[in-house]
Amino acid sequence: MAMTVHVDVVSAEEQIFSGLAEMVILPGESGELGIMPGHTPLLTRIRPGTVRLKLPNQAEDEVIFVAGGMLEIQPGSVTVLADTAIRGTDLDEAKAMEAKRKAEQALANRGGAINYAAAQSELAESVAQLAAIERMRKRGH
Repeated sequence: MAMTVHVDVVSAEEQIFSGLAEMVILPGESGELGIMPGHTPLLTRIRPGTVRLKLPNQAEDEVIFVAGGMLEIQPGSVTVLADTAIRGTDLDEAKAMEAKRKAEQALANRGGAINYAAAQSELAESVAQLAAIERMRKRGH
């Protein structure tokens, strides 16, 4: 039997995943992290992107989109406290495309009174959602 680590992925609204995984891959603040059982303790921020969970006895990874938040790693557990977390199967491509379009439009409108940081954040989140959707599409979901 493969070694596993307990993983919890939660957002402000709900618990998205709780269970055992052989490996967790997610977008950390300084780049993509691969976490296996017994990983050195770590606390870091996470960027918008895809959390991939390699589950025991399953060929396909569990995919969860996250946007911002914190990651805590302990030798026996991984906790993802996401600002936003959406199961990969629940992502809405049309909604993400519209959010991307609006953010790009807001950033292009230099004369308007907009919050550039918020528009850039919205753009990064929508691009990450679209990348997660594309990754799932390539896997056949």
